[in-house]
Parts: sequence; C-alpha cells; structure tokens
Amino acid sequence: MRALVVRLDSFGDVLLAGPAVRAVAEHADHVTLLCGTQGEPAARLLPDVDDVLVWAAPWEGVSPPSVEEASVDAMVGRLRAGCYGAALILTSFHQSPLPAALMLRMAGVDRIGAESVDHPGRLLDVRHQRREGRHECEAALDTAAAMGFTPNQWDDGRLRVVPVPDTAPLTGNGPYVVVHPGASAPARAWDPALCAETVQRLADEGYRVVVTGSAGERSLTRQVSGSVALDLGGRTDARTLAGVLRFADAAVCGNTGPAHLAAAVGTPVVSLFAPVVPAERWRPYGVPTVLLGDQQAPCADTRARHCPVPGHPCLSQVTPDDVLRAVRKLIEEAA
Repeated sequence: MRALVVRLDSFGDVLLAGPAVRAVAEHADHVTLLCGTQGEPAARLLPDVDDVLVWAAPWEGVSPPSVEEASVDAMVGRLRAGCYGAALILTSFHQSPLPAALMLRMAGVDRIGAESVDHPGRLLDVRHQRREGRHECEAALDTAAAMGFTPNQWDDGRLRVVPVPDTAPLTGNGPYVVVHPGASAPARAWDPALCAETVQRLADEGYRVVVTGSAGERSLTRQVSGSVALDLGGRTDARTLAGVLRFADAAVCGNTGPAHLAAAVGTPVVSLFAPVVPAERWRPYGVPTVLLGDQQAPCADTRARHCPVPGHPCLSQVTPDDVLRAVRKLIEEAA
C-alpha cells in the first residue's frame, strides 16, 4: 500500500510528526509526506519518508497564497497520480483537517483519517478525538493508531532524524553549549540583550558557546555572540544544524523549530517558553528539559505572534543566571 501523511505547517510541526510517520511506515510499502515550504527541510530529515511533496496550502501559514496561486486543481491531480491507499492528516489542536481531507477525497484517496472536532460529513473515514493532556507528538501517534497504524513494538516514540554529519570542522573540538536566540514568531523570542548577557555569563563560567541562527538572523547572532562565542549565523542548513545540536552538551532556545531538532538528536534543552501556546503540547519532547518562563502570564493560550502584553513579561522575568543554572543542571545530570 502507498500511504500519504499530511503535515502542512512549520519545521517543528513536521519534526513532531516523525513518530507517527514511522508508525505509518510499519504498515505501508511507500510513504509520501505532503508538507508546506517551511516544513520541507524537516521532512527531508525524517526516517522512513520515501518521497516529499511540497505545497503551500491556502489555509496554512502567516501569509498563505490565494486559492488560485496555490493551484489546488493541479495539486489534486498530483495526489491522484500517487494512487494512495490511505492518508493520515496531522494538524495541531486548533487547526481543521477538513480542507485537506476535501482535497484528498477529490484526489480519490481510498481511506482518510484525522483528528477533528468538527463534523466531517463524508470527508473522513476515521475521525479521531484528542485525549486531554497529550503532547502534539503523542496526539499524532494516537491519530495514526486510530487508523490502524501502530508503531513497531521496539519504537520508543521519540523524535528522530536521519544520521547527522560530523560538524567538528564548524564548531571545533571539545564540549560546547548552543544558544539559538531567534524564533519564528517575535512573541516566542527572548530579548537579544538578555541573550547576549547570557552568552557572556556562560563564557565567564568556562562554557564554550556556539550561537546559531538562519541567514536572516545574522545581525542577531552577531549581537548575541559578542566577542566570546562562535557565531554560526547563516552557516548551517537543517541537517548541519542537527549535527551542531547533536554534539552539544545542551541547547538554549525558545519554542521554535531548533528546540524540537535538539530533542530529535537527543540533546537536553533549556526552553525559554512563551506560553502563547501550551507547554504541555509543545515543549521539547523526550529529552531532559528545563522550562523557563511564566506559564501563567496574561498572554497564555493566545497563539499571538507578537506579544500582546507590554514588556513581554512571560520571558522578560527570566534572567541570565536562571539560564546558567539550568544549563549547569542539565549538564551535571547527564554526566
């Protein structure tokens, strides 16, 4: 059977779908992952994915294309050509799977399943309802299981990526801590000045620090690195970043894709977690984690991209010393 897994949003979301993808692969001869442009780099890191289809859906993302720009009819044709026997649609708790289900039904997919709070009519063959308190990774596995896609008995359900490269030529030899100051949404980012002070404090305490970021974050990584850290801003693609994180003693970052990538390579995370989405659903999964930030702040559960509260109190109360203590705790516990 040829199976399709759909996860149309961001990098971290696709990484969290990885265990469910592996469960589907246990029961399928071929697995295709349909993802958005932001999720593509993560999709290409997941084990057991045979093919990746990339499509910007008109119902996903901050600036989605129009229906015409998205060429929905053309995408339906590509899916029909795939001859998929089953499709698993994965969404976050606040998203509807029904637009994707309609498209898959039009493409002739035989059996379609998803988590849905809305009445699906004839769009879903399996309608799963989320259990309370489930992490997004666990919820995806639950939805897969509802379709009969149970994981291998030896699968621990943790995040994984394909083997990572040796990144010592980039980072140099010896232990280090990664600090990733950027975030996909401003509401999830810590103040750059506090990040820079934290890097200085870590260096003063004898930790070697590596600062990471995208090409568009070079000015941020330069500011945060100062004169004491290695600045890798703009120098890593997704697979290389996975390698940099894999060989780190700990990673310091907000609720953003690299936090989930760190978890996927088994690196402990100091999570500067703004509660605009619930930590129980989105915290780094399956690795030792210290969660910092006021989870009861007024912005909690707003899903805001820009902080709606003056002063960004959920994260501004976190101090460099808090981060230093958390890093030290994680490294000592791993020793």
